[in-house]
Amino acid sequence: MPTLYVIATPIGNLEDITLRALRLLKEADAILCEDTRVTSRLLARHGIRTPLIGYHSHSTKERVAEITSLLCQGKTLALVTDAGTPGISDPGNELVSDLCARLPDLTVSPVPGASALVAAASVAGMPMGEFLFLGFPPHKKGRKTFFERVAQSLCPVILYESPFRVAKTLGELGAVAGADRRVVVCRELTKRFETITRGRIGEAGADVAKKPAKGEFVIVLAGAGT
Repeated sequence: MPTLYVIATPIGNLEDITLRALRLLKEADAILCEDTRVTSRLLARHGIRTPLIGYHSHSTKERVAEITSLLCQGKTLALVTDAGTPGISDPGNELVSDLCARLPDLTVSPVPGASALVAAASVAGMPMGEFLFLGFPPHKKGRKTFFERVAQSLCPVILYESPFRVAKTLGELGAVAGADRRVVVCRELTKRFETITRGRIGEAGADVAKKPAKGEFVIVLAGAGT
């Protein structure tokens, strides 16, 4: 029976990978990855020489057909993203959906591990029995409506953002949700220069704007009325 393992990899600190993940990456017939250069560095660290197949948001139908063919041959494949858990704000979810539609007998098995989403939620200090994860805000179209939805949420909202737009995003959030809404801004989680800033949106936005735009960000916004 064809098997696809969806494997979490480190989000920064290369020690944050499970023994099971390393074993399955070594045993797989091939590894599907976003950027072969990034994944090659991780594999080299652990002496793993499994062949790599690139799969990203611009992959062609022919590449999906190639992956399908390998699974039809009974091959065991592993799916990874550049950092963290595949299928969360990356093209992995589309591939899994496509392959499951093409191959009803396909076994898709998760191999859990690092996730920026869960890492940020764990240190936010907010009630996380219920939260809303919306990935990256839209760049242009629908941006105002998006932030209005975020501001109205009664539960915490978690967003991803790039270093080039994080100050702008915090400014727009403050304009809609109010500068006094509580927020936690996580930068470079698990990495050497990890920072976790807690406070009000207005303060956090001003603090981020003063510093060089480096690293990936996770924003955790408190729910309305909390």
